[in-house]
Amino acid sequence: MITIENLCLSYGKIKVIESLDLTILENTINGVVGFNGSGKTTLLNAIYGLKSVESGTIRWQGEKVTKKVISYLVTEPFFYSNITGNEYLSLFKNSSFDTNKWNELFHLPLNQIIDEYSTGMKKKLAVLSVLKQDKPIMILDEPFNGLDIETCRIIRSVLLRLKEKGKTIIITSHIIETLTNLCDYIHFLEGGKILFSKEKNEFEEFEKELFQNLENKSAQLIMELLG
Repeated sequence: MITIENLCLSYGKIKVIESLDLTILENTINGVVGFNGSGKTTLLNAIYGLKSVESGTIRWQGEKVTKKVISYLVTEPFFYSNITGNEYLSLFKNSSFDTNKWNELFHLPLNQIIDEYSTGMKKKLAVLSVLKQDKPIMILDEPFNGLDIETCRIIRSVLLRLKEKGKTIIITSHIIETLTNLCDYIHFLEGGKILFSKEKNEFEEFEKELFQNLENKSAQLIMELLG
């Protein structure tokens, strides 16, 4: 179980996360949603250790969480220049990972220089690297960006199977339907805090309420602009 208590994170004088509490159960897929600037990526960076914690605690099974138990897919993966897909994957050690077999799902030209890859190909390569690390916690920040429908469905199936095999997964997406079709829990982040968490049987009501609120906020301005 991941336990986050009284977490505070700032950039300079700007408070991004304030007194945030969140519990994430093992063997579950958890979506984190919020509007632009709500602090989703900052929260993920803090869990992984890329962002220093101002105050509060982040624990895994009662101990301070470390990178040793987490694999992290960032929104825009970085790759060194002039290396092939195979050379990149070789940076992650896992003798039981059959790269060629896994690549039957993603169809990447692994002997080709990554600089020549499309945006979608780079994202698939980054996903492969996360899978190869085979750590108990997986953090995926906007994993479906830039991917075709087929690959999105493949990743969804892989994540569901990994959950069955004991992984704990945290995922963000700006397309809420991708989360409601995948997650066991969705946590709504706003104003630096988790305002509420919803279980699967509450997703439909949550989705309707969220979209209705968004439409109500913009309806008056649209009427003024378009008449």
